[in-house]
Amino acid sequence: MHDIAFILAGFAVGLIIGLTGVGGGALMTPILIFFFGIKPYMAVGTDLLFAAFTKMGGTLSLARQRLVPWRVVGQLCAGSIPASLITLAVLHRLGPASPEVQKLMTTTLGMALLLTAAAMLYKAVRGKQLPRSLAHGEELAAMQARHWSLPLLFGAVIGTLVTLTSVGAGVIGVTVLLVLFPLLPLHRIVAADIAYAVPLTLVAGMGHASLGSVDWPLLAKLLAGSLPGIWLGSRLMRHTPDRVIRSILSVLLAWAGTKLVMV
Repeated sequence: MHDIAFILAGFAVGLIIGLTGVGGGALMTPILIFFFGIKPYMAVGTDLLFAAFTKMGGTLSLARQRLVPWRVVGQLCAGSIPASLITLAVLHRLGPASPEVQKLMTTTLGMALLLTAAAMLYKAVRGKQLPRSLAHGEELAAMQARHWSLPLLFGAVIGTLVTLTSVGAGVIGVTVLLVLFPLLPLHRIVAADIAYAVPLTLVAGMGHASLGSVDWPLLAKLLAGSLPGIWLGSRLMRHTPDRVIRSILSVLLAWAGTKLVMV
């Protein structure tokens, strides 16, 4: 019975990813914790690899369409990957299953979900103000951050957040990119966010796996449900009221975040 429930949960999250582009981490980790009683450290580790595998296909598709601004991806990875490795080293030293680390994970996850809910609203407003395309020769300028150190700094923050909670490389990442690269069109920003999330979640996920924090059979069931869900959602996208779904999701994420912070 649980096997079918896990597959259905993967399908539901995949469907929402396909419909709205909202990252699976913000949805899957709370579902595993609240509805299935999975320990936070195991939910985070499993979801990191879930996110890595589900976003690989999207990255390949975007790369074929030449939508990924690889310079932006490189800048973010330069900050996020080292931060993830440092966080993993700290988790290895403290032990991911220790009560202190569990409390840190749940509190940080709650705060990340609250940030995600706020970021969804910001993206809905700010995204409409972005240019839809770049004139010839403007692309290089659009990929220049306000200051060279900012992508490294924010990348490090996101790398730490993602490694601790599996949340941060989706809507929060898009919001950071909107602020750092205001001249970049929204579809290029989303492409950058998806592309840099793959190496980050893969590194963080394999690090958690080395700590024994990944449930491989559970991961297989979630992926079995999510892949057809993403396929269906991407085809229903144009016929679905995106704003309504995002508004409902932001309320649910805010509720889940508040509950985790108050645990």
